[in-house]
Formats: sequence, structure tokens, C-alpha cells
Amino acid sequence: MTGTGLTDEATYDRTRLAQWRAGEARAAGISRRGMLRLAAGGSLALTALGTLPVGTASAAAPIVKPLPPEIFEVYGTNAETRWEALSGQGYLTPVERFFVRNHTATPSIDVGTWRLKLFGTGLRGAPTADKPVEFSYHDLRHLPSETITSAIECAGNGRSYFTSQQGQAVSGTAWKLGAIGVARWRGVRLSTVLAKAGLTRHAVDVLPEGLDADYVTGGTNLGKVRRPLPVAKALQDVLLAYEMNGRPLPPDHGHPVRLVVPSWIGISSIKWLGRIEVSETPLVSPWNTQYYRLLGPDYPAEGTVVTRQVVKSAFELPWNAEFAAGGRHVLRGRSWSGNGRIRRVEVDAGDGWRRAKFVGAAADRGWQRWEIPWRAGVPGVQTLRARATDIAGITQPDVTPHNTQGYLFDAVVRHPVRVV
Repeated sequence: MTGTGLTDEATYDRTRLAQWRAGEARAAGISRRGMLRLAAGGSLALTALGTLPVGTASAAAPIVKPLPPEIFEVYGTNAETRWEALSGQGYLTPVERFFVRNHTATPSIDVGTWRLKLFGTGLRGAPTADKPVEFSYHDLRHLPSETITSAIECAGNGRSYFTSQQGQAVSGTAWKLGAIGVARWRGVRLSTVLAKAGLTRHAVDVLPEGLDADYVTGGTNLGKVRRPLPVAKALQDVLLAYEMNGRPLPPDHGHPVRLVVPSWIGISSIKWLGRIEVSETPLVSPWNTQYYRLLGPDYPAEGTVVTRQVVKSAFELPWNAEFAAGGRHVLRGRSWSGNGRIRRVEVDAGDGWRRAKFVGAAADRGWQRWEIPWRAGVPGVQTLRARATDIAGITQPDVTPHNTQGYLFDAVVRHPVRVV
């Protein structure tokens, strides 16, 4: 199977994993023996994704922007947005409140000397890595631009609830529900740049690569963070973004240029983009053969691919928020799904499920805001629950099947509040 038609991430990853195991796909930047050694390490190698690896000399700190504690909860190289910090903020997530997911540390990149380098057998003339086709920041800004509104969400968003709500052990950053943000991205289509670079009809995969420090785990240097895309997806809707919410891309969010890959998990949207290999043979990397896979007793030994994100809901409230007994209140929140728009949201505040009212318009790749009135009862602890149903008819379940890395938590979250 070639890259044509592989716009669904699950189909693409299953195909490439099978080709890699059969020796038909190339693991760019690491030997097949090295990949097999990592696979033998299983969850040990994966667990390290939540830690700060060696090689962060390109930045003084893992995250550059201010991280006030009333807005963020910080986990080493990562920062999660507190949901109460989104209350009253409108549809888009402000840059200063947008979560940060780094494998290493935010690099400092000079936009004047930065170049996007494309090479590989899938381009006309097969330019090599040391003699690539280059685009400057100025070049990209002068190509036709496009603006999209899209969410970016970490595959592990909601991970902590496997433990706190379902009593199951998982590895990785203990995200609650704040590893997501919705922004308006402006840039140039990847398809436009590929065409100018000389894309051939034989190309099947592209491999975007970031400029942050090499990722080292278990004594193995995996090189730059990178994850392949099929040419079909690259030509469909992928954006090379240089603006976020109307301003130049900030350092923590990929300055000067990042990928935005709608509907695919966050790792696909590579930050600090530096190189793109375009190949006429299938490509794989540790980030789609070993990492970001569902592992556990109910899954095959090689794991099941982590695909597009699942449906979720969150209240714009702190944990254990206080409400006056007997008072009338309005509960607000947001729901979203990798499948597209939200069809309905229901809320249970101890009196059964009631349908919430949608607030404002929603983007196909964003989230839906909602609200519902609530009269607080007698003093004590109460539990709020919200569940959404998306355009595909998928409703949040009560329990998410366990996987050892805590990916794709979609169960209804039990949010405690205090009536005083």
C-alpha cells in the first residue's frame, strides 16, 4: 500500500508498523537493531517519556513563558492549564494560558538564520540531507496563507484519572484534563511547500523533525523528535503554522514554524520544525512504532496504535470549588472530540442527567462551550459529572479500558465540589 488514501491515522500506523516488522520500512535516524532493543524494553522506555532527558543546552529552562500557579500546574518539561483559568476566556485559548508539552526543552531559534530543509527520494532529483531544498521564514510568509481553528491535545490528557478514579497504575505525566488548547493558526499549507520542493508521484511518506535537543532514554539517543505522516494526509489539511491567535508563534509553541495536523494526536504536530524528509519508501520512527501505543494485558505485544483523540468534557471549575447552599448557579464547561463537532452534552449534579445549553458557535476541529443552571442543595460534598456525545454518535463511557501508559482517557470525570 502506498501513501495514497492513508489519511486515517490508525490505518496508516497499522500499515507502517507491519511494513517495519517485515523489514519494508526504514526507521530514519536509528537502526532496526536499536528499535528492536527499545521494543524489548517495553514500558521501561515508554515510562521515560514523562521525564527530563539529557541534552537541554539550547534553553535555560524547559519552558520559557511565565507559569503562574493560578493558571498552570507544572510537571518538569510540561505545563498543564488549570480549567478554572479558562473561565471567561472566550472560545480560543490565550497563548499565555495554553498548555505546554515538551520532550526536552524549548530551544532558542534565530528566525533570521532559520531554514526549513526538505530532502529525500520523494522529491524531484532526490536532494540529500546535506544539499536540501531550503525555505526561509521570509519565503514561507510570502506564500499563500491559510487560517484554521484547531485543537492540539496531548495523547495522555486525562491520564491521572486512570489512577485517581479507576484505581489503576499508569506511567507518564499525570495530566488531568488541561493538556489541550484551541487556537487560531495561520500559515502555509504543507502541500504548497511540498509542491514547490518538487514532490513526485512516487512519494509515500514525509518525516517532519523538530529542532529541540536530542531525546535520550535508556542510554539510547533517539535523535530529534519526529513522527512520519502519509503523503495523503500531508496534502490534505496539514499546516506549517507561523502565527497563533494573530501573533507570531511563541517559543514554547514552536517558533518560528510548527506543524498543525488536525484530528491526529498532538505528537504529530511537531514544534520547532527544521527538516522534512520526503520518501518514496515507507518511514517509521520511535514515535510511531514504540511510543504512543496502547500497551497492557488486553492488547497485543506490540501494542495498539494511539489514534485520534477521544470525546471528553470538563467543567471550568477548580477541584473542590465552593458554592453557597441553596443558591442558584450556572455551571459552565467545554466538550470536544477528535471525531469532530459535539452533538449534545448532559450534566448530572446529583439530580439526574440534564441536557446542557450550547454557548456560541464551535469549530469542526475545536470544542463546544456549554452551560446549565444549578441550585446547590444542602451543605456537603457533591459530585458533578458531564458527558458528551459527538457527531459520530460516540458518548463518553463510565470507565475507560486500562492501558499501562494512560492514553486516551474518555470516561466521565467525577468532579467534586463543596456546598457551604
